Amino acid sequence: MPGADTAWGGPALHRLRPEALAVVAAASWAVSSLFSAPPAQRLGAFAFSRWRMLFASAILWALALAGGGWRDLDAAAVGLLGLSGVVGIFIGDTALFACMNRLGPRRSGVLFATHAMFSALLAWLFLGELIQGWALVGSALLVGGVMMAVLWGKREDESHGWEQTRGRLLIGVGLGLVAALCQSVATLMLKPLMATGIDAVSASAVRMSLALAAHGLLLASGWPGARVKQPLRVRDALLTFLSAAVAMALGMTLILYAMRHGQAGLVAVFSSVTPVLLLPLLWAVYRRRPAAGAWLGAALAVAGTALILARS
Repeated sequence: MPGADTAWGGPALHRLRPEALAVVAAASWAVSSLFSAPPAQRLGAFAFSRWRMLFASAILWALALAGGGWRDLDAAAVGLLGLSGVVGIFIGDTALFACMNRLGPRRSGVLFATHAMFSALLAWLFLGELIQGWALVGSALLVGGVMMAVLWGKREDESHGWEQTRGRLLIGVGLGLVAALCQSVATLMLKPLMATGIDAVSASAVRMSLALAAHGLLLASGWPGARVKQPLRVRDALLTFLSAAVAMALGMTLILYAMRHGQAGLVAVFSSVTPVLLLPLLWAVYRRRPAAGAWLGAALAVAGTALILARS
């Protein structure tokens, strides 16, 4: 089907395995987290998410209009994409950044990684997909390695502000699990739609726009929590734009590409490696060497990935 898929490098993407696309998406989320944490704390989770969605919508619609894939969208597809956007982006993404503001990127990362387990279970219950055999063993190693890398990733001398708990720990944990569940539900509900060959860029644009509209309604309601905490600075806008381009315009669209041909549960498992990919980035940018447990967890995740790919 012609459209923005072709204009946005679709043929090259179609040659990649769905698992590879999911890993690239996870890498984009890891990179974007370096941009996201400072403006998210300054602006607040709701205001940051709102600005990020605005930038991402502008990028995605420019690509969709250039490619023409939006012409293939019908009312039913728009409705399903809108529901997915509200669940996964409006609720899920905002909950994730609220969790990050309370617990920091490391601990929010391990909570969000549970979306792989939620996705595998929901894919089995509602799509009839079952991860079994060596793929199941590899998935267990991968997800377990991710969680080990994050849980044991803190050194004893770690004193960075991101490691502090702001507010009640239980609320932060709850927000992280809500974000993970919303990510799973929102992605899986699009699996049948993406299998029809619908343009992934246009689908992302619709999801983003309707999630942004939900944010706008919340702000218009006058709820204090939706207001910006501090004025948007030029640096905040730049970091938020980079986060939107890398994580939302690129990362979320790649996940939709992966869902087109891949098994939903395995795509979710591979996309959960973000915390492992974040460890060397934090080391390179902030000179914070990961702890030994983080390396062990990363090794298990790599072993699990290799096992899945070798046996599939």
